[in-house]
Amino acid sequence: MTGPTTTHLGMPAFPDAAREAVRDQVLRANLRRATHTIRDRRARAVAELADWDRLRAAGKAVKDHTLRHLDRYLLQLEEAVTAAGGTVHWAADADEANRIVTGLVRATGEREVVKVKSMATQEIGLNEALEAAGIAAYETDLAELIVQLGHDRPSHILVPAIHRNRAEIRDIFRTEMGRWGRPAPDGLGDDPRELAEAARLHLREKFLRAKVAVSGANFMVAETGTMVVFESEGNGRMCLTLPETLISVVGIEKVVPTFRDLEIFLQTLPRSSTAERMNPYTTMWTGTTDGDGPAAFHLVLLDNGRTDTLADETGRQALRCIRCSACLNVCPVYERAGGHAYGSVYPGPIGAVLSPQLRGTASDIDASLPYASTLCGACYDVCPVAIDIPEVLVHLRERVAQGGPVTRDGIRVRIRPAHGHAAERAAMRASRLLLDRPAALRAGERLLARARRLSPRRLPGPGRAWTDSRELPAVPAESFRDWWARERGTPR
Repeated sequence: MTGPTTTHLGMPAFPDAAREAVRDQVLRANLRRATHTIRDRRARAVAELADWDRLRAAGKAVKDHTLRHLDRYLLQLEEAVTAAGGTVHWAADADEANRIVTGLVRATGEREVVKVKSMATQEIGLNEALEAAGIAAYETDLAELIVQLGHDRPSHILVPAIHRNRAEIRDIFRTEMGRWGRPAPDGLGDDPRELAEAARLHLREKFLRAKVAVSGANFMVAETGTMVVFESEGNGRMCLTLPETLISVVGIEKVVPTFRDLEIFLQTLPRSSTAERMNPYTTMWTGTTDGDGPAAFHLVLLDNGRTDTLADETGRQALRCIRCSACLNVCPVYERAGGHAYGSVYPGPIGAVLSPQLRGTASDIDASLPYASTLCGACYDVCPVAIDIPEVLVHLRERVAQGGPVTRDGIRVRIRPAHGHAAERAAMRASRLLLDRPAALRAGERLLARARRLSPRRLPGPGRAWTDSRELPAVPAESFRDWWARERGTPR
C-alpha cells in the first residue's frame, strides 16, 4: 500500500497561488538575484568538463537500470545494511514512516532530535508528527534553520530560504533564536559572516547535547549498504557522527547498484546544484562500528507513491531525480512565482511532475501543477540525469484533462477527468475530427485565409486571459500550403 504525501493545507491551485506571488516585488527580486547567480555559476562549472554529455548519459543509464530492477537492489541493500549492524524498516506511506521514526525515538527515552536536511522527512511531515508526540526536531542546515525559526515553508530544493534576504534573516534570528535555544548575539547585523556565526553558536550546543539524529541520504549503495550524504556546511558530519542513534529516512528510488556508480554522481551533482567541482562534505557510513559513530543505525525505506509512479512508463523517469535543483534555477515560471506556489516540498519543474504522481491529481493543486510550465525545455537541457520534464508534463496534462488508467496503491484503476477541462476535451475532439479529414482541413484553411484582414487584437471568451498579457502574432501573408506549392512546385 502507498499513501499520499503531505499537502500544505489550504493551498490554492497553482494559478491562484502564483498570481499572488508575482505581486510580491521583494520575493521576485530575491528569486531573480539568487537563481541567476546559481545558474550562471553552474553553467561555468559544467563547461569545464569535456565529457559532461557522457556523464549525463551514464547517470541516466544507471538510474534507469536500477529502476527496472528496483526490487532486486532493495533486497540486496537490506541484506547489506543488516549484515553491517543496521536495522531496515519498510514504510509503505507517510503515516507508517512517521510511526516508525516516532517509535524509534521514544524507545531511546529522548525528547529531542537533530536533523540533517532531508526532503523525504519534509515530504511526510515528520517534524509535525514528532511534535505531536512531544518530541522536538531541530533543523541543522542553515537554510532549513531559517525556515524553521521563521515558521515558514521551504521554497527551493537546494536553498530552502531562497525567498529571504539578509535583513529578513537577521530579524528572524534576533526574535526567534532565543525561543529555540541559544539566543542571537546582541547587535546582530545582516553581514553573512555574522549570521553564519550566530547560527553556528546556536547549533553547536544542540549537536553536543543530542543523542538522536534523523537524516536522509542522497544515495544508497546496494552492494555495500553504504549511505551517502552530500552537504556544504559540515552540519551533516556533526549529526551523522556524534549522536548515539541515527535514523535515516530515504526514498526507495535513491538506491544505486554499486559503489563504483557513485563516481558519476560525485561529479554531476555538485556541479549541477552548488556549481562546485567537488562537494565540501561527502559523508558515507555503512552500518555501525563499535566505538566509532552512532551505536544504533536504522534505515527507513520510504515508498509513499513511488512504486505507483514506477508503474507509469512515461512518468517513472521523474524517479531518476537526484535533487540538484538545476531545473528550478532555469525555469521562468519558478523564477517569478517562487516555490510556495507549488504547494509541495518539491517545487519547480521537478515538483510539477513528481508531486502529481506521488499524490495523485485529485486535489486542485495537484491537477494544476502539470500546467505550471511554458514547456520551454530549459529544465531538460540542464538535468544531469536527462529527465524529459516537458514530455512528462504533457503526459500528465493528458491524464488531468482526459482521465484514464493509473496505478494507485498498487492497483490499476481508471480516474475521471479533472473538473474544468470540458472545453479542452471538446477542442481536442474537434481537432481530431478535422485533422482526420484532409478535405475539410483545406476548406477551413481557405476560409481562414479569406478572413486574414479581420484578425482580432484580442481573443474572445476563454482566450481573453491569454491575450491580456500577450499580443496575437501577425497572420502570414500566405498559407503554408500556398508557400509549399510556390517553393516546391507541388500542385495544391
